[in-house]
Amino acid sequence: MCGIAGFWQTKRGTQPPLEVLQHMGTALAHRGPDDSGCFYDSATGVGLSFRRLSILDLSPAGHQPMHSASGRYTIIFNGEVYNCEEIRKELGPGSKWCGHSDTEVMLEAFERWGVEAAVQRFVGMFAFALWDGRERQLFLVRDRLGIKPLYYGFADQDFVFASELKAFLEYPGFVARIDRGALALYMRLNYVPSPHCIYQGLYKLPPGHILVLNSQGELKLHQYWSASEIARNGLQSRLQAPDAEIVSQLEEELLRSVKLRMIADVPLGAFLSGGVDSSTVVALMQAQSSRPVKTFTIGFHEDDYNEAAQAKCVAMHLGTDHTELYVTSQEAMKVIPSLSTIYDEPFADPSQLPTYLVSKLARRSVTVSLSGDGGDELFGGYNRYFRTTAIWNSLKWAPRPVRSMAARLMYSVPPAGIDRMYGWIQPVIPARKRLPAMGDKVHKLAAFMECQDSEAMYMRALSYWTPSDVVPDSPEPETLRQSIRDSAWLPCIEERMMLADLVNYLPDDILTKVDRASMAVSLEARVPVIDHRVVEFAWRLPLQFKIRNGISKWALRQVLYKYVPSHMIERPKMGFGVPIDSWLRGPLQEWAEELLSNDSLERHGFFNVQLIRRKWREHLSGANNWQYLLWGVLMFQDWFSKCNLRLRSSVAS
Repeated sequence: MCGIAGFWQTKRGTQPPLEVLQHMGTALAHRGPDDSGCFYDSATGVGLSFRRLSILDLSPAGHQPMHSASGRYTIIFNGEVYNCEEIRKELGPGSKWCGHSDTEVMLEAFERWGVEAAVQRFVGMFAFALWDGRERQLFLVRDRLGIKPLYYGFADQDFVFASELKAFLEYPGFVARIDRGALALYMRLNYVPSPHCIYQGLYKLPPGHILVLNSQGELKLHQYWSASEIARNGLQSRLQAPDAEIVSQLEEELLRSVKLRMIADVPLGAFLSGGVDSSTVVALMQAQSSRPVKTFTIGFHEDDYNEAAQAKCVAMHLGTDHTELYVTSQEAMKVIPSLSTIYDEPFADPSQLPTYLVSKLARRSVTVSLSGDGGDELFGGYNRYFRTTAIWNSLKWAPRPVRSMAARLMYSVPPAGIDRMYGWIQPVIPARKRLPAMGDKVHKLAAFMECQDSEAMYMRALSYWTPSDVVPDSPEPETLRQSIRDSAWLPCIEERMMLADLVNYLPDDILTKVDRASMAVSLEARVPVIDHRVVEFAWRLPLQFKIRNGISKWALRQVLYKYVPSHMIERPKMGFGVPIDSWLRGPLQEWAEELLSNDSLERHGFFNVQLIRRKWREHLSGANNWQYLLWGVLMFQDWFSKCNLRLRSSVAS
């Protein structure tokens, strides 16, 4: 895994270009500690900077920037093309190879087939910049699912790009201004969705896209792979076969995907939470490995957030070489002040903390770790998928005023009070049907009762703040709403939700979380469940193979149960979180109070200060649990306070 950055200058500044490239690369050194390199074409003003984490071909033959055999193309590449050996064979014996890196194969493929035709053959995760010296064109390309990041934009008329925003702050002429529309989206979602960026004038290259910049300064953005088209094609070619046959086909797809991602010239392992997705990946790894797979789990002493015991059971059953580390709240909280630097852009998924901790644990033993991310979006794993329709069907018969009155009654009891009452009856509920944080769930149900339709209910399920309430005078782009509207042709709300998450939540929350956490410790994380061929297969599955009789990820579970007994897996979905709610009332209170003080909030001029202060008081008193809303504000405030030391101008309308 690596970090890339570069520019195409239209005017030459006073700072030497190679010096600028070195500074940009140094800002990304955590993504690639093993090697670095720069390329500058003085005739055109194109510069490329690279930081390398060596995974395949550890020799100097894998050094980048790398030039094609003819000298036409120069590439800097972040990621892995897993089927490079297959492509190498397809290119034939006429090709001359200097090493065995996938980068060299990519360049030969561009020479032979052209850029897009080559990219269509690639199986993997990638973000790369390719300079075509003959045609004087710069290509930026991002993988189909958005596993690897790539930002771009203009700084004083110069085109600039990088893996992370840190590198832009090293570019002379870049003025960092907060994009208030992106901030509004962030406050709703706790992440900034593509193509938006927190800095005005910068953008995320959307997944599955190629951007081309020519010498006339013309930008063209082209989509070479579309999740929506895959879903549409899947709907038109649904699989029709016995259950066992379809489950077997899914197993074969996953086995192939996992096997490809086990190719490395460095030590390799896997994250293991004990849930369906990670357990499936580890089971399929162990089935194809001649030695015990190294697996890693983080445990917490708080029972409601601890999955280590289940993970250990799965590891023992599969015979993996398992490492677990129990982290105290004090140890975990020491990481919190560094999260804003690690994630580089405001980001507030609380599971960012354990993801970083398990990445740090794994990096002690391996350089590559496989992860189960993506299974929820593809196979209907989130509770909201099958509960939204059920709740709406139960509520829609009641007039909205009646539903609103019932909601107010439910809100009148604080979540802590509901939890206490639930605790009284919990002993008579079967263990597998018990739900954690019942008070929060009841308040979410109250919020749903006020919605007009199932689409509005889904928006509410995804939303934290209402942006117009908390970020005054900030127009919220229609990004997410439009994504949901664009999926209206799908036959049911569950599949519309899955598609919206596939193109928004997965790349911009889940995969961003994994990429930044793993890269912060120079660990490569691979995600076999979202091999694009698995994605295409999953969209051909009828819905009952994903959600059946209230059971999520049905087909995926059937694959897993061939390797792991069902009783080890069947338990309520916990997620991968930390007890932010109690920490904010306890050991994190002083840190949070400083960031949420009147002075701190008013100083930046972004927020409705009184609203945030009221939520903070209610949280401290226990009247309500506003942990996720407050976490979003805290992560922004902490990020901004650190970045403000570097910002030349902080606010733009």
